[in-house]
Amino acid sequence: MSKPDLHTLGPLVALVALIVLGALLNPAFLAPGNITNVLARSAFIGMIAVGMTFVITAGGLDLSVGSMAAFLAGIAIIAMNAALPGMGENWGTILVGMGVAVLGGLVAGYLNGALITKARIEPFIVTLGTMGIFRSLVTWLADGGTLSLDYGLRTLYRPVYYGGIGWITWPIITFAIVAFAGEWIMRHSRFGRHVEAIGSNDRVARYSAIDVNRIRLMTYMLLGLLVGLATVLYVPRLGSASGSTGVLWELEAIAAVIIGGTALKGGTGRVWGTVVGVLILSLIDNILNLADLVSPYLNGAIQGVIIVLAVVLQREKRIAEER
Repeated sequence: MSKPDLHTLGPLVALVALIVLGALLNPAFLAPGNITNVLARSAFIGMIAVGMTFVITAGGLDLSVGSMAAFLAGIAIIAMNAALPGMGENWGTILVGMGVAVLGGLVAGYLNGALITKARIEPFIVTLGTMGIFRSLVTWLADGGTLSLDYGLRTLYRPVYYGGIGWITWPIITFAIVAFAGEWIMRHSRFGRHVEAIGSNDRVARYSAIDVNRIRLMTYMLLGLLVGLATVLYVPRLGSASGSTGVLWELEAIAAVIIGGTALKGGTGRVWGTVVGVLILSLIDNILNLADLVSPYLNGAIQGVIIVLAVVLQREKRIAEER
């Protein structure tokens, strides 16, 4: 009998341990309201992290997703407010904003991917640059303040975030669909196999007649599409966007991907592991808040430590396999 792969089972064990710890520290942890809150807050990062899994598996990286989400939220709100006088206070106006966010995400993903694959600029440099561009644009559009959705439209739009089937809200349902679809694509589709092949060795992939640049471009477009979808579900939560929207979302998404077992250098992608990673990060944040153990201002530091530890563990595993 083969030994269980602790690298694969580790995230699941950590998730179960966090659930037990949370229940012991605070009885309110397992309350339906708290569970719904954790899952709903996980949904935005989760959808983005699923797209990030494909990008990282193909050997790429995207630091711009948080800023991109802020920019998409801003232009979606502007589009809905602009369409309101002519179209009225109805779902048609909201669909305009949704379309702007999703199409905007596709275009932003294409721009990132095109600069990386066609201009042959390193992903870190490209997405670091676009991160600053998107953040500056939404701050400029908001004139340094906040872009707010019309009150009537906000009321009409709110059920997209707060509504759902029973206690399962639409963001949770959408995240589940995205996760299942992402896992199937990665494991059972030609696109998923090509993504892993490119991440393992792009030269060999080229010799195997795989269009490396096209596949990599598609991973960035897929990520942009999922950022747009996450934005569609995020806007009705607060009905506003500003230069501080989506701060550190890229860190959370990358952390979730690495915690879930996807190799930072590419070649191995685990969408289900990414989902577990997202839940681990959300539970850590939730437990710290409920137990009042650490200042919420240190969440970014905690996530940074988790990323470093996850990369160290991946490196140790790779060294052990090479021996």
